[in-house]
Amino acid sequence: MNLSRVFVVAVLGAVALPLSSQSAAGQTDLAASAERQLPALTETYKHLHRNPELSKHEEKTSAFVAAELRKLGYTVTEHVGKYEDGTQAFGVVAVLENGPGPRVLIRSDMDALPVEEKTGLDYASTVKTINADGRETSVMHACGHDLHMTVLLGTAHELAARKSQWHGTAMLIGQPSEEIIQGSAAMMADHLYDRFGRPDFVIAEHDSNEVPAGSIGVKGGPLLAGSNTLNVTIRGIGGHGSMPQAGKDPIVLAAEFVLVAQTIISRQIDPQQPAVLSIGTIHGGTKNNIIPDEVTLGLTLRTYSAAVRDQVIADVRRTAQGLAEAYGIPADRMPVITLGESAPATLNDPALAERLRKAAVAAMGQNCVLTPAAVMGSEDVSLFSLDGKIPMMMYWLGAADPAKLAESRKSGVALPTLHSALFAPVYAPAITAGVTSMSAMALELLK
Repeated sequence: MNLSRVFVVAVLGAVALPLSSQSAAGQTDLAASAERQLPALTETYKHLHRNPELSKHEEKTSAFVAAELRKLGYTVTEHVGKYEDGTQAFGVVAVLENGPGPRVLIRSDMDALPVEEKTGLDYASTVKTINADGRETSVMHACGHDLHMTVLLGTAHELAARKSQWHGTAMLIGQPSEEIIQGSAAMMADHLYDRFGRPDFVIAEHDSNEVPAGSIGVKGGPLLAGSNTLNVTIRGIGGHGSMPQAGKDPIVLAAEFVLVAQTIISRQIDPQQPAVLSIGTIHGGTKNNIIPDEVTLGLTLRTYSAAVRDQVIADVRRTAQGLAEAYGIPADRMPVITLGESAPATLNDPALAERLRKAAVAAMGQNCVLTPAAVMGSEDVSLFSLDGKIPMMMYWLGAADPAKLAESRKSGVALPTLHSALFAPVYAPAITAGVTSMSAMALELLK
C-alpha cells in the first residue's frame, strides 16, 4: 500500500469540505473527525514505527514528516538546528499563516532509541544501525515518538481543514535528538525564533503508560524534572594488586563514594524538595591483579528547583573531595567532576493549563481528561519557552490498555515502561485522543 497516497487522499477529502460546513463545525466534532483520519494515520504510525532512526540521524524520518506537512499546505523548512560541534540537525519547521492573531508552537519529537524491540508486533522494528561508537545496535521507537509525530500530522490536517475557525499562525515543530537532550537547544541555536517568529504559546504532548489510552492527563505547574549529567573521575595511584600499600586504590574510594553519595539527597536536601541522584555507570581497571589509576562514574541528577540542583552538585564535589583527602590522595590527584548534558524542568503555566484543560474537556468529555502526578523523568521541550517567558503546557497522552492498567494498579506489577523493549502503545485510541486534544487546544489558542 502506498502510505503517502493514503494519507493525501484522506487529507484532500477533508480539506475539500465546503467552507460553510467547515465554519459550522466546532470543537465538538473533532473526535469524529480524528476517527475518520484513523485509517490513514494508522498507516503513518506503523510506517514510522517500522523505520526508527537514532538521535542526530533522523534524516528519513524528518523528510517524511516534512513531505506530509507540505501536502497539507504548510510552508516547510528542513535541516533546522545546529549542534555544539557545528553539525546540522534534522529539525523540521512547518508554518501555516491564517491572518492576524496569536502564533502557536506545537512540538513533536522524532528520534528513536538503541533498543531491540521484543513486542512481537507485526509492525515491529527490525532496524539495525551503527552507533556513534562504531558498534551495531538495534533501533526502536520505545518512547512513543512515532505516536507523537502521527498526532502532529493529524493535528496539522485538522488545522488546515478548519481555517475558517481560527486566525493567527500555526508553527509545527519536528524536533530531533530529544533522547539525548540536544534537539531543542540545537534548533534554538539556529535562530529558530528569529527565522520563524517568536510564538505566543508552546504546547506539546508525550505518551504515557500511566494514563489509559483514549484519555489525556493535564496538569499545571511541575510536570517533569530538570536533568543534569555529572561525570566523576576518582583518581588514585595504581600498582600491583598484591601491594596495595604502595599506591592509592581508586576502586575502593569509588565504592565508598557510591555509598556516601546516596546520603546527599536523604540527609542534605529538604525532603519537601523532590530530587533524585542515581549512579548509572562505573568503569575502572583492566585486569584482576592490577590496581588502576582511576575509576569513572556516570551520575544523573533530577530536580525541579535550580537552587536544589546547584546544592546537590556542590555536595557531590565536596563529597568526592572529602573522601579523597581522607584516603590520602595527593593534591594533584583529586577527583575531577564535569557536567554533561542538561535540561531544565518542564513547568506548565498554570493559567494556560487550565484554559487548555477546558478546551480538551469540551472536545473529549470530562472523563477523558485526567489530572496526573508530576514525575522525575526529563524532557527538553521547555527550552522553547525561554525560561518561562512564553507560556507553555505539555500534557500526557494515554497509551496504556485501560484494562491492563487497572489490573497493574491492583496487582502492583508494572506494565512495560517507556524505553522498554516491550513498550507497545495502544495506538488507535491514543492517536484519536491525541489528535482531538491537540487540535482542540490549538483552536482554543487561535480562536
